[in-house]
Amino acid sequence: MVVNLLHKGKIGLAPMEGVIDALTRDLLTRQAGFDWTVTEFVRVVDTRLPPRVFYKHCPELTERPVATPSGVPVHLQLLGSDPRALAENARQALALGAISVDLNFGCPAKLVNRHDGGASLLRQPDRVYQAVKAVAEALDGAIPVTAKIRLGFANRRLAVTCAQATEAGGAARLVVHGRTRDEGYRPPAHWEWIGKVRHHLSIPVVANGDIWTLEDYWKARTLSGCCDVMLGRSALADPWLAPRIRYWQQTGERLAETTWEMRASVLQEYAALQRQHLPDRVVVSLVKQWLAQMRQGNAEADQHFQRLKRLTDLDALLGSLTPSASSLAAYEPA
Repeated sequence: MVVNLLHKGKIGLAPMEGVIDALTRDLLTRQAGFDWTVTEFVRVVDTRLPPRVFYKHCPELTERPVATPSGVPVHLQLLGSDPRALAENARQALALGAISVDLNFGCPAKLVNRHDGGASLLRQPDRVYQAVKAVAEALDGAIPVTAKIRLGFANRRLAVTCAQATEAGGAARLVVHGRTRDEGYRPPAHWEWIGKVRHHLSIPVVANGDIWTLEDYWKARTLSGCCDVMLGRSALADPWLAPRIRYWQQTGERLAETTWEMRASVLQEYAALQRQHLPDRVVVSLVKQWLAQMRQGNAEADQHFQRLKRLTDLDALLGSLTPSASSLAAYEPA
């Protein structure tokens, strides 16, 4: 019974500001694995934003269905604290064709929190409730409203209360990142606490945080009791993680580990797509940013990062992604 349960479940691609854009969503969803994706947040302050802002964050809005080129649905995320402004922009999103509006109460960035956004609202659960309620009423059932939270701001004391506030406000699904704001991304993620939250809700709860491997996926599912998970940094570290989980779900067998050549091919394709729209110097920075994410838990990727991090010419960088064995000798640990 338990094994059958673990072989089911959906996988979402988490948003990461300045990292996972439409091109990255495209690349990461080309293989079967992800069931839905969420955009970088649209920052809402006190006014109704023009369509161009929504199209910038979610160019998939120009397509029907609103999905990546491979057909994986793309959900639009809003971040803000003013219920009226959030409601107005939710209506704007709906008018532009959004298929879902996700509310961000999980961003730990200091700048965002200082401006009363993201995880800062977790200190006052009623504000979470009012924000979700305003958006749910504005959408009036036309499309779902979902939410993402952390386990709290400085501690986990209000984790359950904040989660209940999203459900009471009208959220149809809740993603829970298994750390507080103050814990940032320091391991471990508290999957068992996600389970405590889940026990108090009747809407689906999605587990998020520190799912880097197939073994982590199994542990997160087991400790949280959640059927569904969301991957963020780990999807960048290993672009084959979601397909690996999906393959295991379907067959009970493990795919071979991701090689450096596979990672390098993703970076090369990413660069080719980005340089159609951006200057080479910007693309160099973006490629290095992704390469830095690939270092997580992978000594080989870290070795390549050390070798490549000082290159500033895009063609030289791309040409050096898959070097000869002899050129790597100088970067091997003593």
